[in-house]
Amino acid sequence: MVNLYRDTGVVLRTHKLGEADRIVTLLTRRHGKVRAVAKGVRRTSSRFGARLEPFGHVDVQFYTGRTLDVITQVETVDAFQLPLVADYQAYTAASAIAETADRLSAEEGEPVLKLYLLVVGALRALADGQRDCSLVLDAFFLRAMSYAGWAPALTECARCGLPGPHVAFSVSAGGSMCQDCRVPGSVHPAPEVLDLLTALLHGEWTLAESTLPGTRRDASGLVAAHLQWHLERQLRSLPLVERRAREAVTPTAGGSAGRTPDRQVVPGQ
Repeated sequence: MVNLYRDTGVVLRTHKLGEADRIVTLLTRRHGKVRAVAKGVRRTSSRFGARLEPFGHVDVQFYTGRTLDVITQVETVDAFQLPLVADYQAYTAASAIAETADRLSAEEGEPVLKLYLLVVGALRALADGQRDCSLVLDAFFLRAMSYAGWAPALTECARCGLPGPHVAFSVSAGGSMCQDCRVPGSVHPAPEVLDLLTALLHGEWTLAESTLPGTRRDASGLVAAHLQWHLERQLRSLPLVERRAREAVTPTAGGSAGRTPDRQVVPGQ
């Protein structure tokens, strides 16, 4: 009997195999991370090659193979890749999301439904274009770390649990720290930075979107440092992420708009 199964997933990455095939890594709803061969997708005559590009949200039928499963059918659920590749800021944020999801789902075949839903939600928000890409990315990072058990302490001391807010923050110690527990090397973020991180973690978008660009940059730096500390390696895509606020559009008398973008790339931690 042919061993077939079907699932919905997001394409995280692909790489070439032979002359015409690709190995596609997907994060699926029921089977977690799946690496499967898509045969002939690099040929111009392929029926579903374009559907298996990174960030595509697809319904896939697999055939269970000896070493790698084989993709036999693909149907598009959401074509996230189309708007994402047209916007560099959204594309780089999506790349960081896909790489993080790949790292956090280390075991193939292990169901990770919450992570899958986080990835789909983040890509949908980026593709929709209504929210600041940097905020969407940091919200995903915080929630993905919460899923992994690495959420930074934001409203209490990471060591003794004393309710905050506190003035010190240590990545290695787990987040905010009170005066008594503060360790050497701690940083002292402004209170509004921790407020922003808390808002992103809990989906309080009205508060998050009211913050200033400088606050967002400081928050992004803490989030990136905290994530990479726990991953124990750098994200290759993170230095490429374009960190800038959405362009502020101010109508002028002539009907044109004044734009004040603020660009900032997160340094590698």
